[in-house]
Amino acid sequence: MDTDKQKRFDLRYLQMARIWAQNSYCQRRQVGALVVKEGMIISDGYNGTPSGFENVCEDENNVTKPYVLHAEANAITKLARSSNNSDGSTIYITASPCIECAKLIIQAGIKRVVYGEQYRLTDGVDLLKRAGIETIYINPDEA
Repeated sequence: MDTDKQKRFDLRYLQMARIWAQNSYCQRRQVGALVVKEGMIISDGYNGTPSGFENVCEDENNVTKPYVLHAEANAITKLARSSNNSDGSTIYITASPCIECAKLIIQAGIKRVVYGEQYRLTDGVDLLKRAGIETIYINPDEA
């Protein structure tokens, strides 16, 4: 695929991940993720509590509860319950991944990470680069 066409697709999938993030019940930050392989969305996720838990992400002090799952973790674990696999895929995330999600991305065989917001901590992106995973930052508001 030519680079201009790839950039257009990257931007569109990132915009779709932003829309998907709106499904999150989290108040402090809503994050969305899409896993795309061979031009098809094969999984999606947004940050939130595990299945069967109340849809409340923060405690009474507005601190995120420790068991809240990140969007990437939800998208990757959703793949485990499907017949799809993420080998060679791209994950689109509204925010850069934390180090824990970066480890999941590496282990899932995802080869590209496109994210739309830089987080203050860079250890997740640094680990992805160390693993040879292509990481691309696109600000959808400037593209």
